[in-house]
Amino acid sequence: MKLGDVNAMSASEFLGEFGGIAEHSGWVAEAAVAKRPYANLAAMTLAFQNAVLGASGEAQLTLLNAHPDLATKARLTQDSTNEQKGAGLDQLTKSEFEHFTALNNAYKSKNSFPFIFAVKGATKAQILAGFEQRIANDTQTEFKTALKQVCKIISFRLDAKVEE
Repeated sequence: MKLGDVNAMSASEFLGEFGGIAEHSGWVAEAAVAKRPYANLAAMTLAFQNAVLGASGEAQLTLLNAHPDLATKARLTQDSTNEQKGAGLDQLTKSEFEHFTALNNAYKSKNSFPFIFAVKGATKAQILAGFEQRIANDTQTEFKTALKQVCKIISFRLDAKVEE
């Protein structure tokens, strides 16, 4: 869709189209809609990212917890399904799946939110390496890193949906 069409949408049309850009967190699109008209896609992306980064710590934690585990067998949003499939996380061996599950569980136990990694363009090996490196980080560092990854995911999703 063209950016001009995005700028011309009613607020309810915008929320219907972009309410799911931030995983199960329509409040991000609600904040971003108020920043229209967007001069370009970068401005639109920044509006979404600023909504995330400017939110309360509680809202940010809720957003992080709305994200699925990587390589989960749980039901995912279509965007998450496509992203994880593109990274090969839907074709793990039994051993790889068990390793991801153990890392997911250890990470969530330590940090109280799931490991978030913008998987688009990454390989299983890159994701796993990131997981193994980041699991040693303290929770405050991981909270900030997870929010940066959410912002990256938002950018990927908007890039796939909107053209200037």
